Amino acid sequence: MNLSCQSCGAQLVVEAALRTATCPYCAAPTVVERPPTRDQPQPTFALGFVQRPERARELARENLLRRSFWAPASVRNASVEALRGIYVPAYLYSVLVRSEYAASIGENYTETETYTATENGRQVTRTRQVTRTEWRPLQGRHAEYVQEVLVTASSGLDNTELQSLEPFDLRQLRRYDDAIISGWIAEEPSLSQDQCLALARREVHGHMKKRLAAFMPGDSHRELTFSTQLHNEALSLCLVPVWVLALRHDPQAPPLRFLVNGQTGAVHGKVPVSWVKVLLAVLLALLVLGVLILLFSKSK
Repeated sequence: MNLSCQSCGAQLVVEAALRTATCPYCAAPTVVERPPTRDQPQPTFALGFVQRPERARELARENLLRRSFWAPASVRNASVEALRGIYVPAYLYSVLVRSEYAASIGENYTETETYTATENGRQVTRTRQVTRTEWRPLQGRHAEYVQEVLVTASSGLDNTELQSLEPFDLRQLRRYDDAIISGWIAEEPSLSQDQCLALARREVHGHMKKRLAAFMPGDSHRELTFSTQLHNEALSLCLVPVWVLALRHDPQAPPLRFLVNGQTGAVHGKVPVSWVKVLLAVLLALLVLGVLILLFSKSK
């Protein structure tokens, strides 16, 4: 997409996946206005960055060093200067969930049990308190309004990674305005609304399984089954702040990615293990163990 810089008039080429651009000639930030579509609607909400670049780099560096003892040297010595702040598209999902469930409910009770034991070669009778469980069937209905389910709308940041950065403080959501993202990298949704809806429904199903398990009466339960119906589903596109650090430590391997929640500072990232270091550590441990055994045998 071609765009004219409103400051100096230069013609810019903007990637289709981005909502923002910065002019290379005058550094003026620009927000791209495209006609909204079903899969790329206008954002409804946005969360602003709270963690400044210096703090985000510090958090990424601390996390990298803490986990990098067994990492390759290329990772340990990596620079965090390439950390970039991105407004990642995500959908906020809410729904009314009606469930029908069935389970076996266990009620514990104690009773006195008589048993025979051998003491000093003689048979003696003793009593003890034992706990038993009485099971009974239970069926019922449960209704709950589930809200603030956040799922990614970016193919670059999968839902597992977004969940690792949660929770975001959604009380700080603001109505979307171009001024919020001006000067930042802001991504357009790259997953379809149907894909995001499937992610949200899967999260709600897992949530309801836990909720119903906690809702069961009695001392224990088993054989819990349930079916759900979803009503009044709503999806709202919002932009959430994430600092992203991508490290290419091996041409043959995918890049490592460290993520920092731009609001709370939560960090997510996985560091590869250098098996050479692990092997050397094991050999050193075996060597030390052999020396100790040798010294111990000579001392006898």
